[in-house]
Amino acid sequence: MREELLKIDKLAFGGAGLGRCGGKVCFVPFTAPGDSVRARITAEKRSFMEGELLECLESSPVRTNPPCGVFGRCGGCCWQHLPYHAQLKAKEELFAEALSRGARIGPEVVLPIIPAPSPYGYRSRVQLKVRSVAEELHIGFYRQGSRFVVDIPGACLISNGLVNRIYRTLRTLLEGFPEPRKLPQIDVATGDDGDALLLFHYIGERSDEAAAWLEKTVPDQAAVTGIFLQSGRKSSMRRVWGEDKVSYSIPAGLVSGFPGMRLSFRCGGFSQVNYSQNLSLIETVIGWAELKGTERVLDLFCGNGNFSLPLSRYCGNVVGLEEFGQSIEDAVRNAAGNGVENARFLCRDSAEGLKELAANGERFDLVVLDPPRTGALETMPLIPALEPEKVIYVSCDPPTLARDLSVLAKQGYQVVSSRAVDMFPQTYHIESVTLLHRR
Repeated sequence: MREELLKIDKLAFGGAGLGRCGGKVCFVPFTAPGDSVRARITAEKRSFMEGELLECLESSPVRTNPPCGVFGRCGGCCWQHLPYHAQLKAKEELFAEALSRGARIGPEVVLPIIPAPSPYGYRSRVQLKVRSVAEELHIGFYRQGSRFVVDIPGACLISNGLVNRIYRTLRTLLEGFPEPRKLPQIDVATGDDGDALLLFHYIGERSDEAAAWLEKTVPDQAAVTGIFLQSGRKSSMRRVWGEDKVSYSIPAGLVSGFPGMRLSFRCGGFSQVNYSQNLSLIETVIGWAELKGTERVLDLFCGNGNFSLPLSRYCGNVVGLEEFGQSIEDAVRNAAGNGVENARFLCRDSAEGLKELAANGERFDLVVLDPPRTGALETMPLIPALEPEKVIYVSCDPPTLARDLSVLAKQGYQVVSSRAVDMFPQTYHIESVTLLHRR
């Protein structure tokens, strides 16, 4: 493989720096705009190349020393070598570029990014990878693009304090696990008041023995409130010990008149990994909705009611659709626990649920959706049948967001405002909220 000298011009979506070589763009991870580097070309396509950083010959003025000892090897972070202000600037530019390129949305509707209160210590959930190498247990995260487990020494700097306390305990405890080679992953989920769930993924044949060991060993030594074991598909998950949920608060006064709520989700359910920035999302959605108290609201991919239930305080009624039955049960329980009586939750695939609602003659003033990273391409063409005046799209992937917004644009909806929210500092990932009005 040949080597090339490159000048890095900017950052690209995906996290790598972008330079030019032989008339092609070349993507080199862990570089910064302004770097002059020596890179090994690892892949060459018709219109671009990929490279591996060998040496930084001249450092960019914005480059900084990454605080994590395994940065560059661990696949969890890609931008610790950039100061936070540079990360925010890059995300604003990448987000605006994605909307312009994918949906022809002009910069005049793209608002400044909402920074995270803290660029470190924010993750409330992690998936720890486990591998036994020469009788030594490695616990950490995959190296980017591989199944090699990078062992994390001491703490993961983007995870919160409770996650790291549990992590340090597990490193010692798991040395006595009956079959460490049969334990490829441990999920840690924490609430905002000290509750924490562990889900052990087990691929051996002695699940009862494994469960008994976990029940006997973990509760007395790890700061957890619930332990689960999964030995196959998600349906095989069983509770071993303790509570089945963690909770987080949406404080009173987040927006005018909001009384405060406490929401929970059970092991295996979805929640945002950054509770502080989740509040920014909720505040933005409620503010942009401008509800008067009589509207009908539809929340697609509603999960545990993260948006549905706060919105219920400002509208006539809200309907939530979610295909994962456990999350619907969580939403129903959260509604009851917070005294919400004007919310209805249906266990439906979003596209099928929209068809059903439209066939029943139901109409909504506002549709909110928060789909997975793959977006909601099959869902978008079905939204106009419900005649909403507004659509609010919460996205964690700018390219699929732009693709989906183009579908709505062809059906008479115009983007009024769009804003990135930095849910994932030290990475290139971008959360966002976009408001559309019917023309």
